[in-house]
Amino acid sequence: MPEKILIDTDPGIDDAFAILYALKSPDFDVLGLTTVYGNARIEQTTHNARALVDMGGKPCPVAQGAADPLVIERRAFPAMVHGEDGFGGCSPAQVQAPLSAQSAPDFIIETIRANPGDVTLVPIGPLTNIAAALQQAPEIAGLVKGVSIMGGAANVNGNVTPAAEANIYDDPEAAEIVFAAPWTVTMLGLDATHQVPLTRDNVARLAEEGGANGRFLAAAAEQYFGFHTDVVGLDFCHFHDPSALIAISQPALFTRQQSSVRVVCEGFAAGKTIAKPLPRFSAQPGWDQRAMVEVCTGANGAGVIVHYLEVMTA
Repeated sequence: MPEKILIDTDPGIDDAFAILYALKSPDFDVLGLTTVYGNARIEQTTHNARALVDMGGKPCPVAQGAADPLVIERRAFPAMVHGEDGFGGCSPAQVQAPLSAQSAPDFIIETIRANPGDVTLVPIGPLTNIAAALQQAPEIAGLVKGVSIMGGAANVNGNVTPAAEANIYDDPEAAEIVFAAPWTVTMLGLDATHQVPLTRDNVARLAEEGGANGRFLAAAAEQYFGFHTDVVGLDFCHFHDPSALIAISQPALFTRQQSSVRVVCEGFAAGKTIAKPLPRFSAQPGWDQRAMVEVCTGANGAGVIVHYLEVMTA
């Protein structure tokens, strides 16, 4: 049976790679997309999510969510990474996929309640919508199958500050709520995604063998490759958001460490995810009562890319 998933997203070039994979993969039944600010303003990320549903060719509800973080002032949008339109200048002018009348938190709550024990949440943007849903209906933590988050950095530097990964940095307070909730979380952060390089040759194969969607992803990825080359100094892209989905369908490709996680919410290290491995560092109180988090500490990068390309070129 395909895994029932609900993707919370801020599309985003790597979000596009992830969502088109999820809509095509036989491993997933995508129950909906909920949108959040992050890689662009909320109106743009919602437009882009609807565009991806059009491209994916499968009916999939889209519900618009938060335009701003829970507490802090919204950070600047990373146009240098994803372009002004979030898709490297490739966002379609018109979209047809309908927009739900529900807010993202309401849609999340209703979907989980309608499928108790069956839904895996896959947040691949800031965690504002997920935290808001928890605040409205705390019982959903006991009704989900799991949560697979693209975000955080346990043992490596961040990617927007030395301490913080972008999705956590954009709303640290929301992330702290999500990591504290009594559900099973997989944290698929930079420890793993920095071991998954997407190359221009990989994207050229997508363009050649992946149909219209492969050509779209290749065109959008030009902006992403340019950022990685000019700013980060790499001749490949880190494969962030799709890895959070592949960790569900292909768990053997990732190594995990049972941990409890706290998020720094203020100061110079705001957005830092601190992971305490079990059973180490037991002298300091306040850790062992936390929810269990499976922190992905590594990935078989070549295997992740091979799997992705197999699905997208099938």
